[in-house]
Amino acid sequence: MQIKSVAILANPRAGTGKATDLSGWLQDQLKQKNISSTIFTNEWPTTTLLDQFTDCWIIGGDGTINYFINHYSNCKLPLALFNGGTGNDFAWKLYGNLNDPQKLNLILNSSPKLIDAAKVNDRLYINCLGVGFDGEVLQSMKAIRFIGGHYGYLLAVIYKLFGFRESTISITSETEKWEAPFLLAMVVNSSRAGGGFYIAPPAEVNDGLLNMVLCQKLPLWKRLWYLPIIKSGKHLALPFVIPRLVKKINIRSQKELPIQMDGELFFANNLEIQVLPNQFLFRY
Repeated sequence: MQIKSVAILANPRAGTGKATDLSGWLQDQLKQKNISSTIFTNEWPTTTLLDQFTDCWIIGGDGTINYFINHYSNCKLPLALFNGGTGNDFAWKLYGNLNDPQKLNLILNSSPKLIDAAKVNDRLYINCLGVGFDGEVLQSMKAIRFIGGHYGYLLAVIYKLFGFRESTISITSETEKWEAPFLLAMVVNSSRAGGGFYIAPPAEVNDGLLNMVLCQKLPLWKRLWYLPIIKSGKHLALPFVIPRLVKKINIRSQKELPIQMDGELFFANNLEIQVLPNQFLFRY
């Protein structure tokens, strides 16, 4: 599938405003290669207009790609993602630590590959979903958004470790059921969240499965002691951590809990989650 024309969708409000400069640079690079492109910033194209391009490149963070997949849920164009947000965890999963020129070269010379997404109730997500603690961390970040990125998330995590109260939740997979107060309840498609927390290092975006990671209730000293271990992704064998591969899962609680989904916040007490295999095409 040759790249002939590219829709560049930039989120000017993501991160620190890098998207605007990066979109211009990408357009210049494409022009040098005789590839036409159109930049969309504040107003993104209709589905009909988007389908007139051969490729779509998105500039933003995890929240931006979440917005895209929910507004263009049936998009079959090859996609590419350039860092423009504060966390950029899903972009890291696809491209690692490549800089923009390296990433551009990879994208221009790669074939599109199918990757999975996930559905929670009536919305799609592509990187991660966290219940309870993760949602409260995101709420706390509202007050420290000026710090941004991984350091802002880390500060919010440390702050919440001191005051978080676990809620009892009921979790049902295809073969198992748990009902307990959990510190963490994550259902992820990818490996990383929060700009550098390796929640599920083995996760693959094209295996038709979601990685569930549960962490049982812990006293404060254990929360603080194990935080660096969880951050580094070396926690899956710990006795209070429950990792599973799932296709469908239901999470219920007696009260509404804050939910983090690709860096976006919402509230719910009943979550129906399922993997959507081979949902989108990406060049990576």
